[in-house]
Amino acid sequence: MGCGVLLCLTFINMSKTYSLKTVQQFPADMDAVWQFFSRPDNLKNITPTNLGFKIRSRHHGPEMYAGQIIEYTVKPILGIPLYWMTEITQVKERAFFIDEQRYGPYSLWHHQHHFETVGNGVQMTDIVHYKLPLGVLGDVANTLFVRAMLRNIFDFRIKKAEELLGVVEGKAPTLEMF
Repeated sequence: MGCGVLLCLTFINMSKTYSLKTVQQFPADMDAVWQFFSRPDNLKNITPTNLGFKIRSRHHGPEMYAGQIIEYTVKPILGIPLYWMTEITQVKERAFFIDEQRYGPYSLWHHQHHFETVGNGVQMTDIVHYKLPLGVLGDVANTLFVRAMLRNIFDFRIKKAEELLGVVEGKAPTLEMF
């Protein structure tokens, strides 16, 4: 390989890793919150309809387990369908689960969901680390639209979860992006 090719490959792999974190509380018991978020079929209920989210896999099962593969189609840009496959890599019932992209639009997608009993309810913390392909071009795409799109998706998710599981007075949800 020539120096030009190596330089180009280095440039492409130099993209930044981004993260987002949401924290929200529900006035519900752990069983109800866990039951809702650990069922793959409920993903469509907390995803904006304009994304055209559809689960494609037929053998993902009704309940989450480590090693589970879930396939989706989403239409985030101009209604163009994108295939996305995630694997549930870790599950500790009523405590956390982690999904990781195996195939899809990101070069890295690592999504942690943590659940903790607090007072008379449950606090859920989502932490996502993601990286876009194409190096600096991916970073530009993140600045121009991906970051805002993810913020909108997680804002929607927060609002839908509140509609379905309730709101704890005085405990506004937070969303931070880095």
